[in-house]
Amino acid sequence: MAVSFPNIPSGGALRVPLFYADVSNAAAFTYQPGYRALLIGQMLAAGTADALAMVSCNSADQARTLFGQGSQLARMVKAFRDNDALTEIMCIALDDDGSGADAEGTVTVSGTTTAAGTIALYIGGQLVSVGVASGVAAAAVATAIGAAVNANAELPVTATVLAGEVTLTAKNAGTLGNGIDVRTNYRGSIGGEATPAGIALAIVAMASGATDPDIADAITAMGDSKFNYIVQPYALATELTAFQTEMNDATGRWSYARQLYGHVFTAKSAAAGTLLTFGGTRNDQHGLCFGYYDSPTPTYEAAAMFGGRASRSLSDDPARPLQTLELIGFLPPPETSWFTLAERNALLFAGIATSYYVAGRARIERAVTMYRVNEWGQVDPSYLDVETLATLAYILDFLKSRITQKFPRHKLANDGTRFGAGQAIVTPSVVRGELIAAYSELESLALVENVEAFKANLIVERDATDPSRVNVLYPPDLVNGLRVFALLAEFRLEYAA
Repeated sequence: MAVSFPNIPSGGALRVPLFYADVSNAAAFTYQPGYRALLIGQMLAAGTADALAMVSCNSADQARTLFGQGSQLARMVKAFRDNDALTEIMCIALDDDGSGADAEGTVTVSGTTTAAGTIALYIGGQLVSVGVASGVAAAAVATAIGAAVNANAELPVTATVLAGEVTLTAKNAGTLGNGIDVRTNYRGSIGGEATPAGIALAIVAMASGATDPDIADAITAMGDSKFNYIVQPYALATELTAFQTEMNDATGRWSYARQLYGHVFTAKSAAAGTLLTFGGTRNDQHGLCFGYYDSPTPTYEAAAMFGGRASRSLSDDPARPLQTLELIGFLPPPETSWFTLAERNALLFAGIATSYYVAGRARIERAVTMYRVNEWGQVDPSYLDVETLATLAYILDFLKSRITQKFPRHKLANDGTRFGAGQAIVTPSVVRGELIAAYSELESLALVENVEAFKANLIVERDATDPSRVNVLYPPDLVNGLRVFALLAEFRLEYAA
């Protein structure tokens, strides 16, 4: 018997007595995937991080130091961590574009308070409480609002005050500042919020933010580092196309040459019709866009919440549906702004992921990708759900680890070759047996099904022109999520005797 040792010389090459032992872990393989998330967003000059440098950032406190309090990226880290307490977070910070414009909005106060009360001002979904006494004039109320805003460094804006008008200016330049929501009394009278009697607050929405940083620089900074979940805040054609190119199956992260996989999460706030039109312009199985309307939560934080909730669940079980999971920290819109069933159904066909709201909480309804049609323009549900991509990535990583661990330096021979036991050699049938055994393990994890059909359709053969190559047709039957439960209640007034 000629055993293939990893290190001990064979035959008569070793003459010094007596006992020698090699250790191999090839038969002790247990696949344990590691998961990492990447968050990309804008920082402030006060941050200590270097722009475009990949840094580890695993807490909101650390993010405030690295990227500046109130910065988009610091708030994204907090939103992600609120929804996923464990996954390792890496960040790439972007400086504002040098020609970028800051978004601005105003809160204009009129009148004089006739009773003491508390102003409940929400900025980017964050409550700013301003207590006022009776008999306070508009200018003084505005000054109090401005002071309260500037006292809270976590806010994404700063304030200046002039003659009863508070001007809010986004801390980061660019288009994302236009989506910073400003409103009063979000929770309404039932939540104990009402504007003090005698005054009125007129709000002009944030606007005029322009020119975002070049996302291509961040993609270059990613290099070939592996990330399972990527959150980027720009739901715009240029940025989405850049990530679609980075993730593509031919030369990108899902290609045979890179095998990095992963999924990109973003969010967009707009009316249903606008989201439907937007979805019709995209077709990307490696990207997910969470669509919603009239929530106080900024899109960059909503993307991080969705990405964080998805990462935690998909890391635990990539095939288990994300539906019903709460988006922790997301503030639902007023009920009058909720999408109808028909609108949500249309959005899901347009490649827009949806949510629903119960008891003041937002929950994932269906995490569809932006993939809609095949290369012929025909409706194609093959990459509909993000869980499908996550399961495929798990299986491919699992098989890569399994094969490279078991057969790292093996020889290849035809079936029927009479080699001695213990030799580091495989044949197509040996590889086939290993793949079937691995499939059974995946079946026990409830990631695949129909093992007999898999065996019937599995092809393992030696390449006809390259004798050192094995070609495999691997046909997994992925487990599906329970999405729709349809029931016909065929009632009777009384069963016949």
